[in-house]
Amino acid sequence: MPELPDIVVYIEALESRVVGQRLDRARIAKPFLLRSFDPPISAAEGKTVTGLRRMGKRIVLELQDDLFLVIHLMIAGRLRWQESGARVPGKIGLAAFDFPHGTLIFTEAGSKRRASLWLTRGAESLAQFDRGGLEVFESSLAEFAGRLVRENHTLKRSLTDPRLFSGIGNAYSDEILHRARLSPVRHTRRLAEEETARLFEATREVLTEWTSRLRSESKGDFPKKVTAFREEMAVHGKFGQPCPVCATPVQRIRYADNETNYCPRCQTDGKLLADRALSRLLKQDWPRSIDDLAWS
Repeated sequence: MPELPDIVVYIEALESRVVGQRLDRARIAKPFLLRSFDPPISAAEGKTVTGLRRMGKRIVLELQDDLFLVIHLMIAGRLRWQESGARVPGKIGLAAFDFPHGTLIFTEAGSKRRASLWLTRGAESLAQFDRGGLEVFESSLAEFAGRLVRENHTLKRSLTDPRLFSGIGNAYSDEILHRARLSPVRHTRRLAEEETARLFEATREVLTEWTSRLRSESKGDFPKKVTAFREEMAVHGKFGQPCPVCATPVQRIRYADNETNYCPRCQTDGKLLADRALSRLLKQDWPRSIDDLAWS
């Protein structure tokens, strides 16, 4: 799922292309995409884009007449900028938004249709999309700490909870926790003050660095490679590969459609965290430490 750095770079690319431009036509290729009916999508046509904003992992296009187009890419949704009047791709194409100087194409790969589009009227209508997550770049350490202990969950769960923190998902939470040298299963109310401060700084550092990296990668062009798996990442998607800090093989916890990646040396004092599937299968044979795994 595109997270804060990806969304920020998308918005920056869109600002230079559509702000001040008229939305000539909105072409909806897959009816399920549009989750609102009043006002109708046709009401957006002919209106000028006056601004853009991020709400968590959503992209909001502000239009004349107090209208707002709200785009949620979810896991597999992506945006492309093409020549005016470009065709909507048959299988993965969801919608196209035609502007005088180009067309914004909205796609979604895979069979699970989760991406969404809303057209709402009035700034107050945006409240329904506000999950309440803290914006880490607009908060103090004290505010971050307060939000962290609001509920006693694991660090991984808390960082990715949109009601607690804004814009952080599966990929960057792995990178943040590795940078902070903290276990993904540590509970939020068991952190020492120094660990909380370390997590706060790691969160800001990782999101800043990756936003800059993605911005530099696009080189002013529209982002083309928006993915949760990148070669430069330290642990996310790197199961079995050496940790860039200590060279220990990165480990994982798998659950549902996601997995958590971590370094057992840097983050868990050598302990292997139980994988729900494999640990139940292996039972007593499940290795307890990275040293046991190395000799198994």
